[in-house]
Amino acid sequence: MKFYKNKYAAFFLLSIFLIICLSPFASEKPDGLEWVAGIKGFLHRGEENPSFWKFSPMPDYAISFISSKALTTILSGLFGLLLTTAMTLLICKCSKGKKN
Repeated sequence: MKFYKNKYAAFFLLSIFLIICLSPFASEKPDGLEWVAGIKGFLHRGEENPSFWKFSPMPDYAISFISSKALTTILSGLFGLLLTTAMTLLICKCSKGKKN
């Protein structure tokens, strides 16, 4: 069991390393969903109601009080990694059945 924990820790650290090194080079172009919304003509619907984004923690992967785009991208990636890891661990913990 210790081998698996070390392997997961190594992948987690590798993910952090990749986020820090590669995320500043992320494309400025829209992602697939945003691109399709633009082509199909309903992208403006999400922008019509700015109050919807008022409570978003990171609208458009940006942190409002940090001016560096590279730093906000890195922090957004790290936040996403931590949130995904926490949710995965929670689901794994909850899905374990009681042992008889």
